[in-house]
Amino acid sequence: MWRGLAWGVGLAAAVIAPQPAAAQDFRARLPQDEVIYFVLPDRFANGDPANDRGGLSGDRGTTGFDPADARYYHGGDLKGLRGKLPYLQALGITAIWVAPIFVNKPVQGGPGQQSAGYHGYWITDFAHVDPHFGTDAEFKALVDAAHGRGMKVYMDIVANHTADVIQYRECAGADACPYRGRADYPYQRRGGVDGAAINPGFAGDAIGTAANFARLTDPGYAYTPFVPEAEKAAKHPAWLNDPIYYHNRGDSTFAGESSTMGDFVGLDDLMTENPRVIAGMIDIYGSWIDRFGIDGFRIDTARHVNPEFWRAFVPPMLARARARGIPNFHIFGEVADPAAQAAHTITAMLPSVLDFAFRQALLDSVAGTKGTDVFEKLFDDDVLYARGFDTAIALPTFSGNHDNGRFAWFVRKAFPQASEAEVLRRVLLSNALLLTLRGVPTIYAGDEQGFAGGANDVDAREDQFGSKVAQYAARKLVGTDASIATPRFDEAHPIFRAIAGLARVRTATPALTRGRQVLRAREDKPGLLAFSRFDPVTGAEVLLAFNTSTEPLARQVQVETRSHRFHPLAGSCAATASAPGSLTITLPPLGYAVCAAETKQ
Repeated sequence: MWRGLAWGVGLAAAVIAPQPAAAQDFRARLPQDEVIYFVLPDRFANGDPANDRGGLSGDRGTTGFDPADARYYHGGDLKGLRGKLPYLQALGITAIWVAPIFVNKPVQGGPGQQSAGYHGYWITDFAHVDPHFGTDAEFKALVDAAHGRGMKVYMDIVANHTADVIQYRECAGADACPYRGRADYPYQRRGGVDGAAINPGFAGDAIGTAANFARLTDPGYAYTPFVPEAEKAAKHPAWLNDPIYYHNRGDSTFAGESSTMGDFVGLDDLMTENPRVIAGMIDIYGSWIDRFGIDGFRIDTARHVNPEFWRAFVPPMLARARARGIPNFHIFGEVADPAAQAAHTITAMLPSVLDFAFRQALLDSVAGTKGTDVFEKLFDDDVLYARGFDTAIALPTFSGNHDNGRFAWFVRKAFPQASEAEVLRRVLLSNALLLTLRGVPTIYAGDEQGFAGGANDVDAREDQFGSKVAQYAARKLVGTDASIATPRFDEAHPIFRAIAGLARVRTATPALTRGRQVLRAREDKPGLLAFSRFDPVTGAEVLLAFNTSTEPLARQVQVETRSHRFHPLAGSCAATASAPGSLTITLPPLGYAVCAAETKQ
């Protein structure tokens, strides 16, 4: 008896043809069933030019709007994003991760260092949508429209910090405030161990009771914090305006104690040990679940918050979601350190984290010269997660993003003599790995149009709706001669078409979303990498084969002995096994194949 995938032309049609997502019960899908698209609303599509200045008047120093400067608002908004849902559905996207949309401080920074909060991470009002992006009603319209198409919406949230409002008297006029630790500046002394006694009876931030924190009344233990008169009520909810709810210890060095207690480049660092802050953040983000029925949170700067906070925060969020009829609410934290990400699923009990280790393996192999055995090490470490592979399979994987740069930029840096055809093949190969291996593939907006921005931050935040930024418009895209100066939503772009095809293969093939994964081949140099994934119900095998070298290859790859006939879901596959347990794989330079087996019982 033969079991597994249907045979012939009908299979390809069934797999590749778009499936009407609205007909699915999207709430029943598990996190690993999704294909995520990460988007900064300001840089994607401008649906309403009337909100470009966020209802403010004046120059860019007040409104934050300057579409010709990469550091300022450019005009993209939620209405524009909603209008592009058909485009995203054509790409095969099933979940949209939206960068923070909360009200931000429009402009921050001293003279010559000013920039705007277009990215959404400088929050003043945690309860409402920033007017630059639209209104609360327009966010509801976006979520409802996405849900109507069977697409999920994930919010990017921040609990580590707020906008930079609190100042320190000791740092007036200075470019930075050095971090002052608990040993040299204890809570019960003002300004150091020899200072006046303050906060009598406070037993330290490790005692997380309301009674203990009630004894912390004076925030002047390290610096003398104050709020400028014009910003006394800048934050919402109102309790956020009181400096007592912040660490007030100066700038983080992103190491040691300062990693969780220092100001993130000057941003006001919340004292997340305080039970009032914990309760306040639970109220804030629970309200977004209650009001809008969103489907998950990506947590910004998660590793810069004490783990105890997340252990207190996550369960109420999951409970609020279940009460709202959202059983598979996906929470994933940003832990921008491949070596530390697994630990946070244990110490902080985060359900999931962004898979920076996966990205590094892609950079090392497809945008580098290391062997394909980097993936063996990557997946061997899946046992380090709180529930092993069951957690690893739900990690959002990615090749690049708004903070860490675009994959194509790293390819060009690593291979400066490469032809444009080779750059394109490497980008296509990275997406094949992303869309077929374990994890939840996450596409960064613009990658599907060949964007190839810089190594990090603002250099990798190009406009998709047509850019007036000279440095963006001057860049050469991958796979096209077009320019970012014109809108880039080309559904015929080769990267778009490749992602769309693989996304539909993935979502139609349970082995690629929920299946276990077995290493079949790897090398200590560029070349063959192969894995098998298995349908969790039928056990049918899907073989994934990749060639990271610039030479063609032909090899025998181990498969299950009961896997006899094969059909290509992508690339080219031998029709039958060479012998029980072995299949011939032939791949072009930087090529790949996805081969689905029928199984003989």
